[in-house]
Amino acid sequence: MNPDVVPALVIAALVAGAVGLVGALIVLAVARRRPAVAAALGPLVVIAALGGGLAVSIQAMVLPDAAVSAVLWLLAAAVPSALVVGLVLALRTQRLGADRAAAVAARERDAAAESRRREVVAWISHDLRTPLASMRALAEAAEDGVAAPEDAIRGIRSEVGRMSAMVADLLDYSRLHAPGVRLESEVVDVGDVVSDVLASAAPIARAAEVRLEGKVQGDAVAIVDPREVSRAVENLVLNGIRHTAAGGTVRTDVASGADGGIVVSVVDGCGGIPEADLPRVFEPGWRGTPSRTPGAGGGTGTGLSIVQRVAELHGGACWVENVNGGCRFTLRLPGASSR
Repeated sequence: MNPDVVPALVIAALVAGAVGLVGALIVLAVARRRPAVAAALGPLVVIAALGGGLAVSIQAMVLPDAAVSAVLWLLAAAVPSALVVGLVLALRTQRLGADRAAAVAARERDAAAESRRREVVAWISHDLRTPLASMRALAEAAEDGVAAPEDAIRGIRSEVGRMSAMVADLLDYSRLHAPGVRLESEVVDVGDVVSDVLASAAPIARAAEVRLEGKVQGDAVAIVDPREVSRAVENLVLNGIRHTAAGGTVRTDVASGADGGIVVSVVDGCGGIPEADLPRVFEPGWRGTPSRTPGAGGGTGTGLSIVQRVAELHGGACWVENVNGGCRFTLRLPGASSR
């Protein structure tokens, strides 16, 4: 090798290395936010580094004209290949990123579901212990002669009814969350479903000294599973009765939305829910009280979770918001015309 060209070659190598280093830093910076774009830029950085070194070599006239022409053609031919390779890497990186994000999301959902399952099991164990303890106390009182047998039997029957309602809630919750659950949908007038629910809940409302009101506005026909929708509306109405003080009102309205959906709203007189607790209202087992002690109505705290699941299975939604003096629970279902 001619010693005269060594300095020029060193300079060309340094320039190529510098261009490559700057390109690598740019790729790393881009990779933090756009990994796919960084993958596409990688091969182009190599071409740019070679081009920079070649440019210095040409300026120093280290290479003969024929060699310069050949290298330029090779670089020009390599650019499309670099673009194709970069595009393939970008698509692969994007797909791997999407797969990784989906896997992380799936793990988080599984972890959240397992955490909820553990909480539900713990809460249900606590709630079932209460009527069992009451039945045991009543039986012992009757056995010791402290309470009349007929009074003890009446109390035990009441606790058995509470336990039966809890078990029914648990079975419904488990069934609706089971894989492959299917709805038996048909054309239903949601207004009629709500009317039936209000009629069946009327004795409970009278016992609690709570007024039930309702109104149907417009066409309320939807293709839904009447049994599941009835259970969801019943849960909302009973929840409203349970949390409304004597003399209050629970109002249930049915209306057709502008998008063809059916909206069922239940407004109670609970006094409102703290804003920090609103996102947790539909969590299974959550009641918003530190004691976790069931009230007179019993239950496992899965009623609102069942309502949300029924809405999801129908392609609808359910939400809650505070209104003057209470809360408004809204159940939205797709109408027959929106399917």
